[in-house]
Amino acid sequence: MRSIRKAVPEDLPAIMEVLSAARGIMRQSGNFHQWIGGYPSPEVIEADMDSGHSFVVEDDGAIVACFAFIPSPEPTYSQIYEGTWISDTPYHVVHRMGSTPASHGIFRSILDWCTAQDPHIRIDTHRDNAIMQKCILDYGFRYCGIIYLLSGDERLAYELQKVGF
Repeated sequence: MRSIRKAVPEDLPAIMEVLSAARGIMRQSGNFHQWIGGYPSPEVIEADMDSGHSFVVEDDGAIVACFAFIPSPEPTYSQIYEGTWISDTPYHVVHRMGSTPASHGIFRSILDWCTAQDPHIRIDTHRDNAIMQKCILDYGFRYCGIIYLLSGDERLAYELQKVGF
């Protein structure tokens, strides 16, 4: 059975294994420029935990995925280029999502959980991350434009605002 819960410090080794596996998936699919230089580091994940924004996905008690779910504002989303955001209302951001290769339906499980918490979600990904782009668009997000990380790296930005909430 699949469940999502807040990550705790004891989860850090399993989370780092999941992120390593996710990095491997990226590399196998031709995405060689995202999550480089040790990112996301244990310190980044610990900071997510300390702020209460780090979550894990478990299948039958085993951690198979992780993600950060962070309330707005996201500083790197303050300016968007070659497009516009759908709405300026408060939102949550999904960052640092990764899963094991054997896990399926993780993106949908995570986003179903996230949109149950907040129907207004923003997410971004690297231009080379074709798998994530497909998942994002298949879920119903709209491509909104380009944002730049604090490092200056470009990301494709997407937004979803479910109606009827």
